[in-house]
Amino acid sequence: MVSLWGSKDQADKPASNTEREADTNGEASHSTRPRHSEEHADERTRLLPPRQEGYLEPDDPAVSPYNLWSVRAIRFFAVAFLAITFLWWVLLLVSIFVSPPGMHSRGSGFFDVSYTTLTAGNLLIGILFFSIPSKALEITSMAVALLLLVDTIIIAAVTQLRFEEGWVGIASALWATLMAIYIVIANRVVAWGKREEEERLTGRHETRRSLREWCAVFTYTVIMVVIIVVTVLLTGSLILRARDSSLEAPGDKWFVDDGKYRVHLSCRGNQTYAEEGYPTVIIEAGAEPYEGTLGPFFNGAYVNGTIPRYCYWDRPGLAFSDNAPSPHSAGMSVDALSEALAQAGELGPYILVSADIGSIYSRIFSSRHNSEVKALVLIDPLHEDYLWEVGKPSRGFLLWAWGIISPLGIQRLPGALLNGRTREDRVWGISAYQSGRYIKAKLQEALVATSLTRTEIGQARNIQEKNVSLVVISSGIQYRRNSDWAEKQEAMTKITNNLVAWDVVKHAPHNVWESFEGRKTIESRIGQLVRDI
Repeated sequence: MVSLWGSKDQADKPASNTEREADTNGEASHSTRPRHSEEHADERTRLLPPRQEGYLEPDDPAVSPYNLWSVRAIRFFAVAFLAITFLWWVLLLVSIFVSPPGMHSRGSGFFDVSYTTLTAGNLLIGILFFSIPSKALEITSMAVALLLLVDTIIIAAVTQLRFEEGWVGIASALWATLMAIYIVIANRVVAWGKREEEERLTGRHETRRSLREWCAVFTYTVIMVVIIVVTVLLTGSLILRARDSSLEAPGDKWFVDDGKYRVHLSCRGNQTYAEEGYPTVIIEAGAEPYEGTLGPFFNGAYVNGTIPRYCYWDRPGLAFSDNAPSPHSAGMSVDALSEALAQAGELGPYILVSADIGSIYSRIFSSRHNSEVKALVLIDPLHEDYLWEVGKPSRGFLLWAWGIISPLGIQRLPGALLNGRTREDRVWGISAYQSGRYIKAKLQEALVATSLTRTEIGQARNIQEKNVSLVVISSGIQYRRNSDWAEKQEAMTKITNNLVAWDVVKHAPHNVWESFEGRKTIESRIGQLVRDI
């Protein structure tokens, strides 16, 4: 009987040539179907287009390390880290102008921005050229990571730097280090994934590169070399800061503004002299630190016995004082001086001596301490009507831009290596203006010159005690050169009703004490006030 399915003999009979040919044609037809239509899609096949059996060409877009989930995850985290870095960079940038609670840096804050900018650049290069790994990228990234690790160790190990940078600076440097290490790891993972996919899809590891890949390798190698140079400059500048921190301040540093920062105050002379009611001379320097300008003159006047006792201080950000939180006005500086004097046990009476923009600070201090201030000596003082020049937007922008690049030490490093600049030069001397803390202080001064400071000096004029003795000593050169300046100098003689003298020193420059006649006039007038009060 013949079965519906054929006889046993038919079932066991070998297939004919025609049948085998049909089967072969069927298999050939079947082989052209997409692989992933029959196989379970995994992390590779679901990203691949339908393909024929056999190996792909090395240039086929399907041959990519992105086929691997691990590679895609590495890139995703790199993008996430870049987003976090950008948000941190924006916050640090804002903190230069307005300090968020808990984020105040007693240093300039420019180093934090530099490290974060470096981190963003490093991550961006790693993302843009993510799928083209190379030994060049790995070696340069390792060099950057090593240098940043050295920077982090220096900041953490040097007490003064650790104090100035705080947790924000340490976190920024450490984050930069970790991200540089992450780029090295990412490069290795991508290289491994690329090799594996090439072997799986092309049958061999491809060692040649296309012209596009060679251009990419050359481009990011050049950029990474620039990043290495920038990191070397940052490290060199940081080493200089560590060196400068070993310079001892001649006076004491006092915490002010609820412990947010310290200011340097130094007094010379026997304090019993002040306790007996004799006046102490309080000196407010001009635009530059006291030690490098008025310091030698007053030291000589003290040695001569003209001034029995005097005190000077460094405004926030200058010489040995920390930077204050932003914004920071002249009145805030005066409050810091008041705190420091109180903690040092200085009770007055005072004779205030100031020069240039320091006169703004002295006048505000005088108005807030009417019972203690007995005399004002203003040396070629800056009138409040000139505060607009201090607060010009163009000046503020230049200070900000110079501050941003100051951590590179473009001037400080050559000065130390080639010109023999010393610690004293950099802290309070000829190179002090190159310091990030100094630039930050001047930027703060400029930002509020025509707003907060202008209001404070206006109030000071109104509440100034009119019986305070007043001496104005003007530069003869400035007086003759600028009629408006001469007019404002005359206006300064009327801030009290007790003008002792107004001296226009004929051949003296703006820094009157730099001429012999200027020094003689200043010392004579201060000595006269000390004797009369």
